[in-house]
Amino acid sequence: MRSAAIEWPTWALIVVVHAAWLAAVVALPVLGPLAGSGLLALACCWHMSLQHELLHGHPTRSERINRWLGLLPLAAWYPYDLYRDTHLAHHRDELLTQPGIDPESNYVSADHYARLGRAGRWLRHAQRTVLGRVLLGPAMVILPTWADMLRRPLRGDFSQLGCWLQHLALLAGLLWLLQQQAGIHPLHYLLGVCYPALGLAMLRSFYEHRPAEQAAHRVVVNEAGWFWRWLFLNNNYHAVHHAQPGLPWWRIRREYLARRAEVLVRNGGFLVPGYGSLLRRHALRPIDSPVHRHQP
Repeated sequence: MRSAAIEWPTWALIVVVHAAWLAAVVALPVLGPLAGSGLLALACCWHMSLQHELLHGHPTRSERINRWLGLLPLAAWYPYDLYRDTHLAHHRDELLTQPGIDPESNYVSADHYARLGRAGRWLRHAQRTVLGRVLLGPAMVILPTWADMLRRPLRGDFSQLGCWLQHLALLAGLLWLLQQQAGIHPLHYLLGVCYPALGLAMLRSFYEHRPAEQAAHRVVVNEAGWFWRWLFLNNNYHAVHHAQPGLPWWRIRREYLARRAEVLVRNGGFLVPGYGSLLRRHALRPIDSPVHRHQP
């Protein structure tokens, strides 16, 4: 589905996203900690959407060039290489949502749920609400991911050590520059900017997949407004993305509008009318059970 060897809309996007981040850094002291951190968190979330585009083979046909474009850890929490590998594994549609198999599944098996204590079960149900997903969800993925980074070498597994060392070195340099040049303390950037940025990104993935017998019925279409479409680079039309993962962000909406009825038949009518509807209905009420109901 690639239209050209080099995609100029994505090159322009790369420039705009990084310029937006830099402008937000410069504006933070002027806007104040609340508004300034919010603006910078939006820029970091946008950068995560850009990294998703890069790992899917944009803007060039060179995996090496795309990788270098995505290495800068503006959003802090994950090495680009780890995100790329786990996300591409997630694209095995026949295994979507399966606990322990799909690395991006939001569900647990019945056996795993039975072993959880009261607090663990509460957290799992809380994450099936919008506010729980946005506020608690980042901690529920950051802590296990970083703990796994520390445990792997102790088990003799050094497969991820290189990407983590590179990521941590780049992150340390970035945090040092932010403090020296912009007066942004590392903890402020990590907890006051990157944590809410990840929470915002997790709003997109809150209900983009559901358990279903047919793989195509597991992937949502969210008819979000223009702000969310730009922030998530049209990944809200998730059924289109999974059906054509090589389709660049700037063609996804056009493809959806041209074939809307066909897309909704294929995904079993799994349609959400916008992120606002999710917030109104499921801010505090779980959208479904955290226990996967269609395990093989």
